Amino acid sequence: MRAVPPADCPLCPRLAAFRAANRAKFPGWHHAPVPSFGPADARLLIVGLAPGLRGANRTGRPFTGDFAGDVLYAALARHGLAAGEYRADPADGFRLVGSRVTNAARCVPPENKPTPAEVATCRRFLVDELTVPPRPRVVLVLGRIAHESTVRALGRKPSELPFGHGAVHQVDEGTRLVCSYHTSRYNVQTNRLTYPMVEEIVRTVAALSSESG
Repeated sequence: MRAVPPADCPLCPRLAAFRAANRAKFPGWHHAPVPSFGPADARLLIVGLAPGLRGANRTGRPFTGDFAGDVLYAALARHGLAAGEYRADPADGFRLVGSRVTNAARCVPPENKPTPAEVATCRRFLVDELTVPPRPRVVLVLGRIAHESTVRALGRKPSELPFGHGAVHQVDEGTRLVCSYHTSRYNVQTNRLTYPMVEEIVRTVAALSSESG
């Protein structure tokens, strides 16, 4: 069974304090570690950075309620990796098909920036996502921090599997790692990540996950 952080996870004091402060500001929001979304036996695992304050921290579902999720989930649906109507609400009935989404850091960080120590502390939960059977056969990392934490969770060094948008690495006999810039508003608005680039990445992981043994 995969380990998950408790609702009042104390492992990162700064993040625990931030959650507590936001509970007072925004009652009724999730304000807890955000669980992974999608079937546990998915061939494709997508790893983001961390919940957004008004996104997953509010809704309790990864990439739900912010721009990054609008971009990601629309692309997944177009390539058969999701079904239903995405309305940025956990009760919308939207579901993932053969894919699963998680984050390198499960709790919302101030200014959307978890510290290296916080990412390292949360890695124990990412390790389980990557290694507890049935393991994903394709892992898509969104952004350099998610990439580095994922590579370390797989027992490798980032220098062995360098980050680069569009890069595809054979991690071991059964696992491939695909790198992409994050689907953040900043990256899209500055054209660092264009919509055609998103389409190509999702097309790639859809093909790889469908052919994996």
